[in-house]
Amino acid sequence: MREPFPSLVITEDAFLPEGSFAEAQAEFLRPDPAVVRELDALLSAKKIGVVAHFYMDPELQGVLSACTWPHVHISDSLKMADAAVEMVEAGCAHIVVLGVDFMSENARAMLDAAGHHRVPLYRVAAAPIGCSLAESADTPEYDAYLDEAARTERALHVVYINTSLHTKARAHARVPTITCTSSNVVATVLSAFAQIEGAHVFFGPDTYMGANLRELFATLAGQRDEAIRALHPAHDRASLRGVLERFHYFRQGTCIVHHMFGEEVARRVRDEYPDAFVAAHLEVPGEMFHVALERQQAADAGVAGSTSNILAFIERKVAAAVAAGEARRLPFVLGTEAGMITSIVNGVRKILSAHPGSGVEAQIVFPVAAEAIAAAPEHELGVVPGALGGEGCSTAGGCATCPFMKMNSLDALLHVARTAAVADDDLAPYRPRLYVERIDGRTAADLGGEPILHMRAFSRGGRLPAALVEDVTTRHARRARGSASPA
Repeated sequence: MREPFPSLVITEDAFLPEGSFAEAQAEFLRPDPAVVRELDALLSAKKIGVVAHFYMDPELQGVLSACTWPHVHISDSLKMADAAVEMVEAGCAHIVVLGVDFMSENARAMLDAAGHHRVPLYRVAAAPIGCSLAESADTPEYDAYLDEAARTERALHVVYINTSLHTKARAHARVPTITCTSSNVVATVLSAFAQIEGAHVFFGPDTYMGANLRELFATLAGQRDEAIRALHPAHDRASLRGVLERFHYFRQGTCIVHHMFGEEVARRVRDEYPDAFVAAHLEVPGEMFHVALERQQAADAGVAGSTSNILAFIERKVAAAVAAGEARRLPFVLGTEAGMITSIVNGVRKILSAHPGSGVEAQIVFPVAAEAIAAAPEHELGVVPGALGGEGCSTAGGCATCPFMKMNSLDALLHVARTAAVADDDLAPYRPRLYVERIDGRTAADLGGEPILHMRAFSRGGRLPAALVEDVTTRHARRARGSASPA
């Protein structure tokens, strides 16, 4: 008999871990008060703003969530850079970014674009923090993909935010480029096809997200026009058929975390959790994405989207159960990185504590196999989700945590906070790469920041900026005229 996936049950006043992996996650939801007090005092005294990704480990998130200093922000990558700018404009003198390196690079670029060049920004690791997905865009294969886009008339490159500034810069030099996140990618792609007649959209580098987007558009194309227009007012079944003909995605880019949510995991979820809600990130393989999409369409019992979409879905279902007076346990299969658990716990507990005695519980199921747990005899639990266990990854049971995100440590955060404004030169290894090399006469940081600014404009107005649309419609024609000119 196979063991069930580990899970964490969230009640009004307790956490009930079931399985060793869940115990390891739950341990840090009750942070050391002394550590919280020290960090809180340092952040407040030195006016340090902290932006962190949902995928930070529970130890870091637990401590940050317990701080009273208001300038601590945990979110997906869409909001991290904007939050850093807002913190500086609210009086913060330093910014610390907890994430992989492209996140600190993006935040640095946005601070500079807003005129805050003098505000120091730090990472929370002395060594470089890579990303398997970002690295897949720094390859000859991706160069060839961009070359194909550059040869295509009315091509727009929609690049996932999870890439380096250098990737964004060299892409934008070849093809008009806008960044996106999992939260806004559907709106970005559909708006591009609505605003640019005959557009070809080249999405990358995430292969699974690209395939899932195509599947989503194909599914939508079979629905009623009214349902499609509710998602985007400029589209109907006929226009979505055109989308499918001119939507392209890179075929060789994956995130090692989401890669593991494949066929075996999807089969177990279908067979062993038939009544559970299923939340799947857009980056997971198609098998898991289909499970979430099927349940979403059948009975609003699933969500396939971004980290923010997943969090909002869980909170909505818990709130609905409370409002209906349903004293029951709601199971949610979490098809994304386990670091989200801290934000999920905080959101669910806020709802439950506002309605004492509701009897509603949320069970968060981690689709990770028992063999993904590393033995740790020196640890009080005896096991940890760590490097010896492949950071919670197993081909049999899915992947729980990202080894790159876990390079951010609580000790490093405390070191940066203690040292900032005292010995800033000692923090040189913690500063993000600046990308001062020049591409097409501009620094890579400046050119790579432009696609992010296009995304910010789109987020504010709901339309691609006019300058980007004009670039798409004229750049290929200019290039064609140039290649036809006599030598």
